[in-house]
Amino acid sequence: MSESHLQIEQDGHVRRIWLNRPEARNAQSRQLLDELDEAFAAAGADKDVRVVILAARGQHFSAGHDLKQAQAERANFTVEQRWAFEEKHYFGHCMRIWDFPKPTIVQVQGACVAAGFMLANMCDLMVASEEAFFSDPVTHSMGAASLEVLIHPWVLGLRHAKELLFTGGRMTANEGKEAGMVNRVVPLASLDEETMALAQRVAKAPPFAMQLVKKSLNRSMDVQGMRQALSAHFDLHQLSHETSEYHQTRDAGLANAIVKGAKA
Repeated sequence: MSESHLQIEQDGHVRRIWLNRPEARNAQSRQLLDELDEAFAAAGADKDVRVVILAARGQHFSAGHDLKQAQAERANFTVEQRWAFEEKHYFGHCMRIWDFPKPTIVQVQGACVAAGFMLANMCDLMVASEEAFFSDPVTHSMGAASLEVLIHPWVLGLRHAKELLFTGGRMTANEGKEAGMVNRVVPLASLDEETMALAQRVAKAPPFAMQLVKKSLNRSMDVQGMRQALSAHFDLHQLSHETSEYHQTRDAGLANAIVKGAKA
């Protein structure tokens, strides 16, 4: 059995789940995503867990999907196979984090790029270091219609989301805070401590009442059409995989394209 791509810690009623592929900038392999899905399911079923922190080892939160693995394993997938795979491992796994019944907090220390942006924004609260930055260069660098879960306008607002996607540029932690995506910006040296302190404060609330509050808040997004919009975009994202622009980028190397785009 291959080594786990996660590390899990417990501090009182708070469980911290660490992405643990720092040598790959925490690129999201299929193994990592499946383990993460299982880890959240276990935390949801554990009555001692009231809050989950999602964190990452190393310098960066996540560089996005493991595109080298994707090319090696799925380059010859049919449209139906790709659709089913991404619906399960990308869209489905993300939405289960969004729907997770207990409060979640993500801590971002460095690069939060492409699918890293998507994953981080499935969480309820975000604490970022002063060095953190956010980017979705997928449209510019890969010729695909952004990410599988177009969460951007729902966490940034429409204007900020359009600028981020239309330019393929970066957003600093402070810019993310001004836009409403980031809750707190803290020094890198105190990121772990500050995030845990916030989680412990949240964990003091009666757990069932907290779950009901979260459900109501998420439903306020649903009645605005968020879930339908995300589902509709997923379909369009799949269509963008069939363009000549995307295939040219794929043949040239997806992983190199996304790294180049994130540095722009």
